[in-house]
Amino acid sequence: MREAPAGPDPEHDEDEHLGEDYALTAAFVEKVIDAADAGDGERLRDLLEDLHPADIADLMGFLTSEHRSVLVLWLSPHVLAEVLPELDDSIREQVLERLPSGALAEALQELDSDDAAAVVEEMEDDQRRAVLAAMPEQDRAAIESSLGYEEDTAGRLMQREVMAAPEFWSVGDTIDHLRAQGEDLPELFFDIYVVDPQYRPVGGVAVSRLLRSAREVKLSALMEPVNEIEVHQDQEEVAYIFEKYHLISAPVVDVGGRLVGQITVDDIVNIIQEENREDILRLAGVSDEGRDASVMGVVRSRIPWLIINLGTAVAASLVIGAFAEEIEALVALAILMPIVASIGGNAGVQAMTVAVRSLAARELSAANAVRIVRREVVVGFLNGAAIAVLLAAIAAVWFGMPMLSLVIGLAVTINLVAAALAGALIPMILERLDRDPAVASPVFVTWITDTVGFFTFLGLAGLILL
Repeated sequence: MREAPAGPDPEHDEDEHLGEDYALTAAFVEKVIDAADAGDGERLRDLLEDLHPADIADLMGFLTSEHRSVLVLWLSPHVLAEVLPELDDSIREQVLERLPSGALAEALQELDSDDAAAVVEEMEDDQRRAVLAAMPEQDRAAIESSLGYEEDTAGRLMQREVMAAPEFWSVGDTIDHLRAQGEDLPELFFDIYVVDPQYRPVGGVAVSRLLRSAREVKLSALMEPVNEIEVHQDQEEVAYIFEKYHLISAPVVDVGGRLVGQITVDDIVNIIQEENREDILRLAGVSDEGRDASVMGVVRSRIPWLIINLGTAVAASLVIGAFAEEIEALVALAILMPIVASIGGNAGVQAMTVAVRSLAARELSAANAVRIVRREVVVGFLNGAAIAVLLAAIAAVWFGMPMLSLVIGLAVTINLVAAALAGALIPMILERLDRDPAVASPVFVTWITDTVGFFTFLGLAGLILL
């Protein structure tokens, strides 16, 4: 198990590489760049000697591709193995291209099968074949088996290294077996899975409980039920199970129910962070743009949604165009009109964000959809009424037209109710249509709040004021 990085030591300023916030200091990064420019491998090794693998991965993000090429050649296979899974995808791809197959094969043997498979899957086909060919048969078979499962499934996520024991074993038998494994033990495991003669899990014993129990106690007396994960389950569903049942690890079974691996909480933390990051980015209509993303790559990822937004903006403008005469007759409408749309848009985003998060956390379903939508509508109405009073007072002082205050107050209230409805319903409709609500919801919610806001405000103005 990896050790936590040591905190900054003020007594060793010349060697200090982390600031008080555990971020790499600019001075340290400059030292690494200078050593790489000079091709001073011994200096690089000295600088990186006490650096945690996660910090080395972070350092890679501050370097150019040329500097990375120099640095990785001076990493030992053990350190390289620890660093590769920590790298951003785009940076890892560049690093893999510059490493010889033999060095990669040696490094991957240091990793658990799940981490090794995650690295291998990002290699080009030719490099992948060369690296696998250079690995021992057992390690190669484990990686190829993991890659045989679909991406983002439990089979791809699991590590095949797992500790299992028959239920008739005692605590003493199990401890003796673990000690005999030596270096073959999984790097990280929390439970011993108790299996039947068909190698199907029937329970689990936490390592902490095993060590507290007498040697003669049978595992069958200690074991507790386990939450089995099927190899083809989606990783988001797996993360939900871990979060819901507060799991530290879980056995993975094949279609026949036989134990084939395990998933541990450190993998789930990564999945949850990855999914949350993707949802946040999708709400803004952008992709995961790393530090090395190219200008054209960023443009290609963002422009499609800007084009869609342009279309919805034109549609909203057509509503404004239909009331050109009213706007021309009363200039105050043009001044106040953006306020109605802006407030509605913000309210819609609030409701939409809550709905998207609730869908992702499985807190929103058909069972409580009506109650949630009703709550959002009531909240929209009350917020609309409160904002309407404030905005009506501002309009009355600003323009001295009581009826204009009435119009904008009614328009804001109606638009906030529409925003609440749109923000709650659109993500649910997209989810039902098997579309990602985090991606498409913002465009449609903004379109509805703009259209309803303009139409309501200008329409009421035409009926009441003109």
